[in-house]
Amino acid sequence: FVGRLFVKALGKPSDILRKLTEMAGFTPDEEIELYEEIKFEPNVMCEHIDKKLTFRASQLEDGDIVCFQKSPKADSGTQVRYPDIPSFLEYVHNRQVVHFRSLEKPKDDEFCLELSKLHTYDDVVERVARQLGLDDPAKIRLTSHNCYSQQPKPQPIRYQGVEHLLDMLVHYNQTSDILYYEVLDIPLPELQFLKTLKVAFHHATKEEVVIHSIRLPKNSTIADVIIDLKTKVDLSSPTAELRVLEVFYHKIYKIFPLHEKIENINDQYWTLRAEEVCKTNDVPEEEKNP
Repeated sequence: FVGRLFVKALGKPSDILRKLTEMAGFTPDEEIELYEEIKFEPNVMCEHIDKKLTFRASQLEDGDIVCFQKSPKADSGTQVRYPDIPSFLEYVHNRQVVHFRSLEKPKDDEFCLELSKLHTYDDVVERVARQLGLDDPAKIRLTSHNCYSQQPKPQPIRYQGVEHLLDMLVHYNQTSDILYYEVLDIPLPELQFLKTLKVAFHHATKEEVVIHSIRLPKNSTIADVIIDLKTKVDLSSPTAELRVLEVFYHKIYKIFPLHEKIENINDQYWTLRAEEVCKTNDVPEEEKNP
């Protein structure tokens, strides 16, 4: 903001050019371009002003805002991000500083990036990957912020599942400035065809419980989970059989049949427990006949 001017309705912008250059601290002979800022919200509207028309002919009235800039030099080889006032106002209007947090440390800001609300999904993950020094942006997975719980949302953002940054930040009628990120070991498009389950393995003779991550195609079954789990754990015998149960607060709610598909199994709220199936001939004689 450089000041206010009173002008004649039938005067022309060309009459006040010298005064404007003086107010801005430009040299008196500096060529300038004029624009009218019609509105800033909800969208930017800014139109070029013809310096040869009268203020009345340009529909400029009391209180209207006139913005001006140095005229771009045609022979200048300098590249600028925002070459004119409309593009700069669009930048200011859509500018968004986002605080990024590691999903493993959801309370602490790791870094901030100045982005545009109009940036696409690909734009955002590319900027995050560049900040982290990661070659493949597809290995970045983002999660939105829940403005009410002040926690990450339960489900991450799917690969290219939203169009713009603003869609990632809006939660009902509120807009957040926080996003959570993860660095994956495989690209997210590949991971989305897989299902990862956390299974707590209870050994038949040991008290220690070990959590294993089982990653399989979504059309896999519980039988496939057991086959994969057997390669990761020590069994009491090579022929030991396993079963998988759904547990909540130490209470068994379900024993999964071997043919059940894993795609719809939710391990966010339920605990998946794997244990050896006790065979009848393994039970001590005194327990069979109390």
